[in-house]
Amino acid sequence: MARLRLTDWWDKLFVVGIIFKGLDGVLELIGGALLLFVPPDRLKQLAILVTQPELTEDPDDFIANHILQGAAGLTDHVVFFAALYLLAHGVVKVVLVVALLLDKLWAYPWMIALLVIFILYQFYQLTQTPSLGLAALTVFDILIVVLTWHEYGRQRHRRIETP
Repeated sequence: MARLRLTDWWDKLFVVGIIFKGLDGVLELIGGALLLFVPPDRLKQLAILVTQPELTEDPDDFIANHILQGAAGLTDHVVFFAALYLLAHGVVKVVLVVALLLDKLWAYPWMIALLVIFILYQFYQLTQTPSLGLAALTVFDILIVVLTWHEYGRQRHRRIETP
């Protein structure tokens, strides 16, 4: 089974970035699975439990209040949609990351296309509800697209040189 070769720092940087993207996919799978099995009322209770100490200390805490507001709007339909969304994203990311690490040339354009779609959606979300976390994720995804594009060119060139 072929694996991606690490010949220089570009390859290593690419692999590190892809592994982080794969871990992101695994976390999405875990989060999606949890949402399928944890009812909204339990999630609301968990949000209260997690934020209570911080709100006792600072009732105006920005993050804690946003967590509670988000949890208050949870319904069965919202949780189910979020679970499916996370599971779909997670599966696609993990499959593409594994394919890239196994040096499957077809996976490079698919990863680029997928991340460009995510980036466009994230830009839209940033215009609606700005978020530092989403901005950081968008910058990370842009970096991964650049690294994937670069590595794709190198891999194609290597395959032309060595038939």
